[in-house]
Amino acid sequence: MTRNVKELIGQMTLEEKASLCSGLNVWQLKGIERLGIPSIMVADGPHGLRKQKLDAADHLGLYNSVPATCFPSAVGLASTWNRSLIEKVGMALGEECQAEDIAILLGPGANIKRSPLCGRNFEYFSEDPYLSSEMAASHIKGVQSQGVGTSLKHFAVNNQEHRRMTVDAIVDERTLREIYLASFEQAVKESQPWTVMCSYNKVNGEFASENKALLTDILRDEWGFEGFVVSDWGAVNEREAGLEAGLDLEMPSSNGSGDQKIVAAVRNGDLQLETLDLAVERILNIIFKAVDNKKVNASYDQDDHHQLAREVARESMVLLKNEERILPLKKKGSIGVIGEFAKESRFQGGGSSHINPSKLDNIYDEIVKTASNASVQYAQGYVLENDSVDVNLVEEAKKIAMESDVAILFIGLPERYESEGYDRVHLRIPENQRILIEAIAEVQPRIVVVLSNGSPIEMPWVDKVKGILEAYLGGQAQGGAIADLLFGTESPSGKIAETFPKQLRHNPSYLNFPGEGDKVEYKEGLFVGYRYYDMKGIEPLFPFGFGLSYTNFEYLNLVIGKEEMNDNETVNVSVTVKNTGDVAGKEIIQLYVSDVESSVIRPEKELKSFEKVDLQPGEEKEITFTLDKRAFAYYNVDLKDWHVESGLFEIMVGKSSAEIELSGQLQVYSTVAIRRPVHRNTTIGELMSDPLFQPIVAQALAKAKEGSPLGNMSESMGNSEMFKAMVKFMPLRGISNFFPEKFTEETLDTLIKMLNSTIPEAK
Repeated sequence: MTRNVKELIGQMTLEEKASLCSGLNVWQLKGIERLGIPSIMVADGPHGLRKQKLDAADHLGLYNSVPATCFPSAVGLASTWNRSLIEKVGMALGEECQAEDIAILLGPGANIKRSPLCGRNFEYFSEDPYLSSEMAASHIKGVQSQGVGTSLKHFAVNNQEHRRMTVDAIVDERTLREIYLASFEQAVKESQPWTVMCSYNKVNGEFASENKALLTDILRDEWGFEGFVVSDWGAVNEREAGLEAGLDLEMPSSNGSGDQKIVAAVRNGDLQLETLDLAVERILNIIFKAVDNKKVNASYDQDDHHQLAREVARESMVLLKNEERILPLKKKGSIGVIGEFAKESRFQGGGSSHINPSKLDNIYDEIVKTASNASVQYAQGYVLENDSVDVNLVEEAKKIAMESDVAILFIGLPERYESEGYDRVHLRIPENQRILIEAIAEVQPRIVVVLSNGSPIEMPWVDKVKGILEAYLGGQAQGGAIADLLFGTESPSGKIAETFPKQLRHNPSYLNFPGEGDKVEYKEGLFVGYRYYDMKGIEPLFPFGFGLSYTNFEYLNLVIGKEEMNDNETVNVSVTVKNTGDVAGKEIIQLYVSDVESSVIRPEKELKSFEKVDLQPGEEKEITFTLDKRAFAYYNVDLKDWHVESGLFEIMVGKSSAEIELSGQLQVYSTVAIRRPVHRNTTIGELMSDPLFQPIVAQALAKAKEGSPLGNMSESMGNSEMFKAMVKFMPLRGISNFFPEKFTEETLDTLIKMLNSTIPEAK
């Protein structure tokens, strides 16, 4: 329906305009009945719908919600590396929102996993900004294809739960751009979420809710975001400052206090009426978009969504170890199922994303059903409510393990170990589970561990088991998915979207997490996750992008479409992947780019594209990637833009960040020359490396050395490494010091003016 929103705003009182900029309650936006503006409802996501009854509503997941499909949480979704599958999840979520009259689903979360200790990591995609942004974009596209909005969160630099409402995240500009904002950037540009949710924390001294550089200059003016910005629930510090910076909607209801502050600010001239009108216009555009896209009598098939949840769970799980090809298991013989998680499964994270599942698979029951010809025995092994060791439970588990052909141990982190609201303090599993593994290993060599956790754990017991399946938090259908993979109904195809360190101290943020007092400094800079492990040469427990299959894949025929290109062009890179095994499987081909020689500090390699392919035994497919400027660029803080340095770049494709199968090189030429103004302390090396300046400086040096004894000596020493280094890093003023007869201060000033006059004006 076509509406004149500006005309509608013109009919409002100042108080009515201000009222639209805060919530009606915990989950509803305000409407204005006399003007035909309805109230719409939002609800938590992002891996399932959490619609609460309005008379028992909260934003922390404390009260129950309507039944909905619980899909794997973001840590699992990202491990699928499957854009189209994540989009299907989004479509299913959109259908359920339509059926429950929800206009906007609050998600996905695209924050970077800076530390494996962050309590909310299960709700975020990856340590890598490219993968995170691609997953978020697919999620958003799926939900919004159903006429339901999303809220991309938490913008920005929200990477810990400790003091999350007041902590000041101190990040240098280049790191901010290349890592923490890049995780959101392409999702905004590609999928245009209806809303973006600001984070609680400060960023470089300013609350995200009042950060004009983030909310207006970057998000809207630079990235082209068209929707409205909503606060995280309770994130508003000063309402007027927030509105001025670009925070349109305060949630939840402020019971009128925020509205009064806005009205007072407009009346006393501290806030322009135009600023308020623009916020109201953004909010109304989304309200009416939701109204126009509302589907009458919408419904969905719960069974179909459950089957989709099972498919997604299968692809999200990662086979980390398969020694002696212990997996897949045979559906016969005797099997010991050990661990309380097998019957009391942890299938989702804690906090505001907590879903009331429409149905829930029991892992043990699914194993019994799948391995119907096997004798399956169960032992609890440990208790979940605390870490104490029950000797009787351990002995019972050992007995069953000894009587079985194989023992499947269900191990992981109880919800009390990781949740929204607080961070972990170590990477260990509960002590009663560690002791159980050790005890079973004494009596049974054939052990498969199935993990239920939202983020990495240390594994000092890794050499005592034959198989490890990382199931993460697999949603309501994880039981069936685990059984499918353990017994070979499907081949595992997930790969981890984060690095598993051998020890917590190996993590790059270890010395600076969660900070001191109310500040946390991101001193590791660009080197988050695999970027750090690569540069430091630290071998992780499992590298970024790692995951095994029941089949094997061969990489062939890497073809880079050009030998050289300008940075304003694109290049196609193709590779053939062949399934050389005897079962069907899916492989994730990862493409990394490395700047061979750079004048700035850069990671050894960075993920720039990926594709997941399904291959039958003996089948091969050619995969083509297209790389543009951003695949080769770094963020130049002087240019305030992305910049490519001319030079060689290595293109690498492989199975993980540590398993590069093929590589080749490409010459890239920059179309933007960076030339800072020349001054007395500009080095000779800087000038001689620039073809514009080189002949002018060379001529000046030659004249300065003419007839000088020092000049003659410099000629004889010209090839020494010491002399080369001295000249390279000598400032221009140094020429006057060494050759004062021919190179006076006046000569120096003239040369500097000449050099600066040759710099082309920026267009």
